Amino acid sequence: MVGVWRSRGADGKKTERARQLRQVDNDAETWLWSDLRGRRLNGFKFVRQLAIGPYFANIACREKMLVAEIDGSQHAGSEYGRKRNEFMGMNGWSVARFWNMDVMTEREAVLETIVAICEGRLSERVSGADFVFLPTAENR
Repeated sequence: MVGVWRSRGADGKKTERARQLRQVDNDAETWLWSDLRGRRLNGFKFVRQLAIGPYFANIACREKMLVAEIDGSQHAGSEYGRKRNEFMGMNGWSVARFWNMDVMTEREAVLETIVAICEGRLSERVSGADFVFLPTAENR
């Protein structure tokens, strides 16, 4: 059938939404994704726009239950972000939040931080002005 879109997985609406989100990645997400895709970072497999409940993770590693969010300053301290982080944590996901500008100007440091989390070298909660890491209880 030509022109008929078929969804993969159990929820076609979420799959379509994830596809839309991938089309509008900001520059920082695109740059970081280029370093993470295809197991390029120490063999860890990452995916983009993974549906987790009602939310979509910018980038996630299922094996390590890690969500990497790339945010602009407009997200600092938002109630939506707090609820999202809480939901992710309650569902077993650790969350690392990086600023767009850091991904663009300090990409090597961002990648090393992600590796440190995946390898278990960074397992304590970090809450700074430009980086937040919220490990789940299992990852502490």
